[in-house]
Amino acid sequence: MSLLDKTSNPVFTGYFWDAPKATPQKMTVRGIFVKTLFSLLIIATIVVGIWKLHSTGTNIRWFGPSGMLVAIAISIVISVKRQWSHFLVPLYAIAKGFFLGGITAYAHDNFPNMPYQAIGVTVIAFFVVLTLYQTRIIVVTKRVRSVIITVCASIFVTYIISWILSFFGIKTFVWGTSWIAIGFNVVAATFAALSLLLDFDYIERQKGRAHKYNEWLATWGLLVTLVWLYVEILRLMKKFAIRF
Repeated sequence: MSLLDKTSNPVFTGYFWDAPKATPQKMTVRGIFVKTLFSLLIIATIVVGIWKLHSTGTNIRWFGPSGMLVAIAISIVISVKRQWSHFLVPLYAIAKGFFLGGITAYAHDNFPNMPYQAIGVTVIAFFVVLTLYQTRIIVVTKRVRSVIITVCASIFVTYIISWILSFFGIKTFVWGTSWIAIGFNVVAATFAALSLLLDFDYIERQKGRAHKYNEWLATWGLLVTLVWLYVEILRLMKKFAIRF
């Protein structure tokens, strides 16, 4: 499998789709849908619970960072032990629930109702991209894959460098509210949405072929993309609110 056959989402690699030939059960779109819905329900339940804790005065300062670090650790384990995905992905959803619960509770305090708006925009973006893909208004060609992969990789590298520099007290444009920072956020949110195109394309080409447990891996991939898209939209809306 060439690099251009992969999606911008690092979890959708050929490594995860190699299935044992002796197992007759194969991946289905319905299975992915059910598992994704289940995982999103886990995340939503935890987010609501954290909001209620925060409203009673409970300190949730470390919920966000802790959830993010645990989610990263689980992702690494899933990458190595793909056969454990059926219980690791729900754990990943729990960790992401703590991460999103922490950041959205503070966002809601400073910008009331903004998280609801960000969720709405994320849902709309998901279905818009799905419609563009299903109607073939946007066709996923090798050139499209290469552009999305390159830009998404550049965005992640920029975030990692900015995050490392922040430990030394160096604040880059990524965290500011300048027009450059807003422009970067717009690009990041746009390509987070466009990366869904590649995920849909890969899932469609692998359905009925990949091993059944790859439904959990596909769910994991969609969660990674959806959470990234939501966070980018939330950050963008917050920057607009601060600036205007």
